[in-house]
Amino acid sequence: MLEQELQQYLLREYPQENARCEWKEFKNLKNSFCGDEKDDVISYVSAIANMEGGHLVIGVQDNSLRIIGTDTYNYNRQKATLRLTERCANLSTEGLDVEEFVTDDTGKKVWVIHIPKHRPKLPVYAHNKAWQRIEDSLVELTQERLNAILEENSPVYDWSAEIVPNATLNDLDTKALEKARNEYKSVHPRLAKEVETWDDMELLCHAGVAIKRKLTRAAILLLGKETSTHLISPAVATITWVLVDEHNEKIDYEHFSTPFILTVNEALSKIRNLNQRILPGGTLFPDIVKQYDDYSIREVLHNCIAHQDYTMQERITMVEEPDSITFANGGFFLPGSVKNAIEQNGPQKFYRNYVLCQGMVNFNMIDTIGRGIRKVFTEQQKRFFPMPDYQIDQAKKEVDFSRTLVEL
Repeated sequence: MLEQELQQYLLREYPQENARCEWKEFKNLKNSFCGDEKDDVISYVSAIANMEGGHLVIGVQDNSLRIIGTDTYNYNRQKATLRLTERCANLSTEGLDVEEFVTDDTGKKVWVIHIPKHRPKLPVYAHNKAWQRIEDSLVELTQERLNAILEENSPVYDWSAEIVPNATLNDLDTKALEKARNEYKSVHPRLAKEVETWDDMELLCHAGVAIKRKLTRAAILLLGKETSTHLISPAVATITWVLVDEHNEKIDYEHFSTPFILTVNEALSKIRNLNQRILPGGTLFPDIVKQYDDYSIREVLHNCIAHQDYTMQERITMVEEPDSITFANGGFFLPGSVKNAIEQNGPQKFYRNYVLCQGMVNFNMIDTIGRGIRKVFTEQQKRFFPMPDYQIDQAKKEVDFSRTLVEL
């Protein structure tokens, strides 16, 4: 296609800038793709996605659509698409496409990024902020627009709520059932005597992991024998602990399967949690603290189980390094950013695995008042340890804890 022909095509297909279409020059994508917030490609993708979706035309003069051409650096269409999904939290891959045009006569390259609309209740973030376009400017998402996104109706699908055909109580671990009963009584002390009169299936129905006396996938995850995981295949019900040395060489590992209500303790026991001495202000007598706060690492692992996207067929991992430990699981981060999770008062408005979360609440593994992440940060601060480092992208979430004290 000649430059003049491409110019006519762009004017015909993308005739004006508005909330669905943006023209940007971006002569070189080396620093413009993921660069300064509000002025780079990922910010514009977030803004367009947070309205109705649309198109970002790159390599043209703003206001005139005259072809300038862009240097795409080391990006090709595939790399650019992957980078967008990594850097724009909650961005849907369905309908996301990078279309490339190179003029035959002048060799100028133009990209058109086709951007899908945000998914229901999920604003799209770039630089940990959600953006929108107002007239010719990008601004952080207004409260009005955010509320509109969060209040959208969506088809409800809960992977963990699906009934497991042919699963029976024989597929569950007896020690796990005993543990679940004791924890249920701890969470609901006023029902303790009544709980003793329930059979196992009644207990599971009250806890929400059985429906009409049929076992759900959540029941298999929390209480199922290790030999029962084939019932929820191809989902992977595995926690993997890996120990690496200072050269990032693996020196040990172990896999832990169901029932998670029991095996989380086994997995956490693999972590080397030595004593460390700190000197609080105003005293010469040291306090002895663990390198990792027990509540924090347990809370994070339980949240990895509760919020894993099991359709991705990934393990939950704990990678222990000499100075830190990193927890990771699959799936995008529903709050969008750690800031949102910390500042949010009250529980999440919706959950990926509601039935699984409900069961974990009733078995005393997590709570539903939205304080988990905030409390993890608070505990680290009290102990004079670095804040946990959250790495969030479209496909996974990682939380890193350091063993090292903050030097005051």
